[in-house]
Formats: sequence, structure tokens, C-alpha cells
Amino acid sequence: MGAGGRIAVPKSKSEESKEPLVRVPHLKPPFTLSQIKRSIPPYCFERSLCHSFSYVVYDLSLTFLFFYIATTYFHLLPCPLSYFAWPIYWVFQGCILTGVWVIAHECGHHAFSDYQWVDDLVGLFLHSALLVPYFSWKYSHRRHHSNTGSLERDEVFVPKPKAKVSWYSKYLNNPPGRALTLVVTLVLGWPLYLAFNASGRAYDRFACHYDPYGPIYSDRERLQIYISDAGIFATTYVLYHIALVKGLAWLICVYGFPLVIVNGFLVTITYLQHTHPALPHYDSSEWDWLRGALATMDRDYGVLNKVFHNITDTHVAHHLFSTMPHYHAMEATKAIKPILGEYYQFDGTPFYKALWREAKECLYVEPDEGTCQKGVYWYRNRF
Repeated sequence: MGAGGRIAVPKSKSEESKEPLVRVPHLKPPFTLSQIKRSIPPYCFERSLCHSFSYVVYDLSLTFLFFYIATTYFHLLPCPLSYFAWPIYWVFQGCILTGVWVIAHECGHHAFSDYQWVDDLVGLFLHSALLVPYFSWKYSHRRHHSNTGSLERDEVFVPKPKAKVSWYSKYLNNPPGRALTLVVTLVLGWPLYLAFNASGRAYDRFACHYDPYGPIYSDRERLQIYISDAGIFATTYVLYHIALVKGLAWLICVYGFPLVIVNGFLVTITYLQHTHPALPHYDSSEWDWLRGALATMDRDYGVLNKVFHNITDTHVAHHLFSTMPHYHAMEATKAIKPILGEYYQFDGTPFYKALWREAKECLYVEPDEGTCQKGVYWYRNRF
């Protein structure tokens, strides 16, 4: 954590015992949000419609290029080669479509342009094409940004105290159980969250992103939830007719498996941004917005950082200034590091290793024993 809050992640058990985990400071920081903002060049907050659209055009061009190659040439390959070609297509297409997903997410934050109607129109189209209810996600995600790190009010991947952990969790606390949990989470976690609020905030009644009258939304938001549902219905209708013409197997190969990759990356990115043994969580007696926003982790996905428009390695800046366009986030991150100091966190562990490690180390949260600050919770890894 010496240089700009970087975490030196141990590479072996022996090294782990020699290098104790350095936690994020959980006391009120010695700086304010306005001081952080003043450290960033003002143009980083400027949104350019043309610049933002260039990323849409670039991503969609690659999407159609991969689609064209797969549907035009794969059937000409000898049988063994086609079995290798299709998984490569799924991964490449899934990664590019994750970038499309991130752009739609920016629209939800009003970071795409200076025009809210443009942001909503672009976001609705892109997210609906990926079977995401745009406005529904926009509003629940906004509440996540407003309540990050709060055990009572955060919206997604809210850790549980030990007393509230499911009884069967201890039986999954082993390599086979962990592998099964990760597979289910990566494949089904996103649709389960949308449909049943799985891993989300506890509400007093059933919560669903498709329900305009659910507890997630206020009265003034309900019409837009209907519009989100209409977008999902329209996409489903189009996919249904494509399946009738081309066949279900064709649709699954061309669209279904890449979408599974997108959903898996979405869950991975969100989980790793807010799950790490060094990150605190707060109950209502200790939580405030700035400390909650700082309780997040920048990660390194290698070349995928660029493919995902740097949502992975600039997430701290994104939580502090969510209307900032992604193409300025790297410069903003460099600018805020000296101000944040130890409050800035970066973990360079490859994401697939970090995913396994966090699934092992972050099982539930509890306050430290023998301390007076009972409102600050930390991850534990033993039942």
C-alpha cells in the first residue's frame, strides 16, 4: 500500500504469513470531495457526444465483424476446427458486448452526453439488446452509488453478518463447493438478481427489476419501468422470430453464449470491485457517503481494461464522480491518487485468481473483537 494505496497481494501461503493484509482506512478521511475534485483537470468532466458515439460505433463495428465472420465462414471449416472456432467467437464477442454494456451503463449515469434524452435513448437501445431493463437497472444502480458500503441500504453484493449466513454455506466452503458456487453465480447470478433480487438488498417484500410496483421503485419511476419492460419484450420478440427463421441452435451459438459471457463478466466486475478482505463495510452508526464510495477496489484485467472502457481499473474515480465519461477516467484516477493516499485501493491480481481468492476469503462480515467501533465490519473466512 505504499505507492498510492496499491496492495501487494501474496503469491504463496508462506508469503501470506509474512505480509499481513493492510486494510483501507475506515476513519473519516482528511480530505473532502471538493478537494478531490479540484485535483482533477476540469476538462475531465466534459462530455462529448461525438467522442462518446465513437466508442459505440467502434464496439458495434467489431460486433458485426465477428458476427459476419462466424456466420459466413465457420460452416466452411472442417468439423474439428469449427468446435474450436465457435468458443473463440463466444469469448471475443462476449468481451466486446461487455464493452457495449458498459457504455449503456454510462448512459444511465448521464456520462454519455450533455443531453439526458440522448443518454436514455442510447442506453435503452443498447441495454435492451442485451436483455437488460435499462431504467430499472439505472434506478437501482443509482441507489447503489448513493449507498455504497452500507450494510442496510446498498443494493448489490451486500455481505451478511455471520449470524445471517445461510446454513448450507459452511458445506460449500471447500474447493468443489466454491467452484460450484462460482459457476452458478457467473452463469445465473445476473438474471437471478434482476428477477429475484438475489444477492441484493433485503426489502420488506418481494423485489424484482421487472415489477413497476416493486419496493425498489418510487411512484414517479414506475412509467419508465414499464418502458424498460417494453424494451425487453421487443428484444425477446425479435429473438423469437430469428429463432423461427434460423433455428434455436443458431441463435444460441450466435447470441446466447456471448450473452452468457457478458453476464459472467458483469458479475465478476461488480463482485471484485466491492469484495476484498481489505475493504470495510459500515452499518448506519458509522456509514457516510464518502467513506462508502472509497470502500471499493480498482482491479487489473490486462488488455480487457481497454475493451471494458476502463470501468475495471478506474472504479474508485467512477464512484466519486459517476457523471465523468470513461475516456477521462484514467487521467482523473492518476490525479486523485496523491490526494487519496492510502484511501485509494488497487489490486493487480489477475481477475480469475482474485475471483477464486475472494470467494475463499470473503465469506461474511463482522466487527473486529475488542474495538469500540462496532459499526465497521470486515470480511472473515472461517465459520
